[in-house]
Amino acid sequence: MSPPDETSNPREEERRGLPEDPGPIRGGPPSGQQVSDEISREILRIHEESYGRGAKNAETHVSDEWVIVVLEDIELAPNEQFLVDNGKRDAVAHVRHQYQFAIQGPFRAAVERATGRKVVGFASTTNVEEPRFMAEIFKLE
Repeated sequence: MSPPDETSNPREEERRGLPEDPGPIRGGPPSGQQVSDEISREILRIHEESYGRGAKNAETHVSDEWVIVVLEDIELAPNEQFLVDNGKRDAVAHVRHQYQFAIQGPFRAAVERATGRKVVGFASTTNVEEPRFMAEIFKLE
């Protein structure tokens, strides 16, 4: 039996901005950076699974009452890119906005798991023109 192929996974290479998993946390509560990294990883994963497209990276800021996640360089689906190229960026932004609210449950759950706190409010916005990004804002209890 030959050894497993050691070549890199192209899907993993696309996740350049994804912080590495620090493994199990021992010796007390997670640090603020560990919480931010966990939220970034989970939001990127959920985003990619939901849209079938990814983002270059996610940056998460956690404060006493807020969690703000910015997904940079989001990838548009070919049909979305066609619409943007033909002056229909507002339609793409509107559909993405509606979709974000429809799938907010997994986003909320990821933030609640990482912070250990309840999410009581959610807002989302998308910029489909360059530079492309999304911002997910969570209000904590």
